[in-house]
Amino acid sequence: MPRPFDNLRGQLVLLIVAALAVAQTISLWLFVDERGLAVRAALGFEAAGRAANVALLLEEAPESLQQAILRAANSPLVRFDLSDIPAVDHESHADGGAVEARVRGLLGGANDREIRVELHEVEQGIPPMPHLAPEMAEMHLAMMRGELSAIEMQLSIALADGQWLNVGTRFERPPLQWPWASIVSFGITAAIILVSACWFLLTRLTGPLLRVSRAADRLGKGEAVDPLPLIGPSEVRGLTQAFNRMQARLTRFVADRTRLLAALGHDLRSPLTAMRVRAEMVDEDETRESLVASIEEMQEMVDATLAFARGMASSEVYETVDLKTYLKQLQADMIDGFTLDTANSISVRLRPQSVRRALRNIIENAQRYGGGAEVTFVHDAEYVQIRVSDNGPGVPEAELEQVFEPFFRLEKSRSRETGGTGLGLSIARTIVRAHGGDVALTNRTEGGLLVTVTLPLETEPDQQERNTS
Repeated sequence: MPRPFDNLRGQLVLLIVAALAVAQTISLWLFVDERGLAVRAALGFEAAGRAANVALLLEEAPESLQQAILRAANSPLVRFDLSDIPAVDHESHADGGAVEARVRGLLGGANDREIRVELHEVEQGIPPMPHLAPEMAEMHLAMMRGELSAIEMQLSIALADGQWLNVGTRFERPPLQWPWASIVSFGITAAIILVSACWFLLTRLTGPLLRVSRAADRLGKGEAVDPLPLIGPSEVRGLTQAFNRMQARLTRFVADRTRLLAALGHDLRSPLTAMRVRAEMVDEDETRESLVASIEEMQEMVDATLAFARGMASSEVYETVDLKTYLKQLQADMIDGFTLDTANSISVRLRPQSVRRALRNIIENAQRYGGGAEVTFVHDAEYVQIRVSDNGPGVPEAELEQVFEPFFRLEKSRSRETGGTGLGLSIARTIVRAHGGDVALTNRTEGGLLVTVTLPLETEPDQQERNTS
């Protein structure tokens, strides 16, 4: 079974979603940081504006009202105080220039007024601002959450009467927020990209690729494959066009070879027939029988060789068969028969006559050299294994692969009665491999030979196309 995201479509979708998620995360982080800077700037300017207005009020109001003005101006986050000395005992820092410029502008733009600004960051564990009532301190802690860093600003403004208006305020970095609107926006964006663009484009890409893959597999098994339509991106169309050209060349090559072999077979049969007729005219019985036997052996070898070279009925149409019924029919058709042990059944797509010939060759070998044949089969999700076992002497380990070579015979007498033509297993393996499977030999530990015929389990091509479209 394919693993999740093992195919091209799944991997591209995963890559696109991951890229969108990373981009959205970076965007939100940058947005929050920009938002924090904007909030700090706004709070700083707001505090500077309030300080400038309070300074103007204090200079214009009588001394008896100054403390009342200060009390009214105080808030949980901004503290005002009059003193003979400035709270900031040095010139303004460079980063306080904007605040100083704002205060100076609100105070009339006079350059002779001394204004001092100090900004510094307060680390974790923000304490309440001093001089706050208990309820205000509690409110301040709740607003600051007591856990985030904050910026503290000290502002000292020289008044006309020689006193200093000292202003202190703190404002925290806004907490990291993931607004639902951003999350919903990300979901909608990803859905639109995947559905309207990516899924359509990926289908145009992977659909033709799957069709080429299926067609190449079917072509390798000798099935007739119609030219594939040129659809999809230019690279995929180029691949499809190359496949169609390859298919046409292979078809022509096989057709030319088949015609050549058919002509060769016809040309060989004519002189063999003539030799057979002339051999029958020989008067001496022993010589005549020897010549006839040799000619028949030559005729059989020619027929077997032509059948092997042509690919064993490569034009036969694939059919889906019930394997248990198929093997029972083969058992009934064979004269000697064989033992069949099948507990269940499964449907297999194959060329019935070709596979029947391959199995007959294997079973007849078991009957001839192993004293009988027992046939069973097992299957998993992808393959079915047909196992033919016997109780014969087996095959030497060094020759387990060599026996598949054309005309190789373990029995060296070259007699057709005891050794055959040496093409049975070669033909069987060629047929099975043309189906996408294989034939393997192993010696059983209890004695005898085990032949395992492996065939793939597949749905029909039209069903595969429907499943991938």
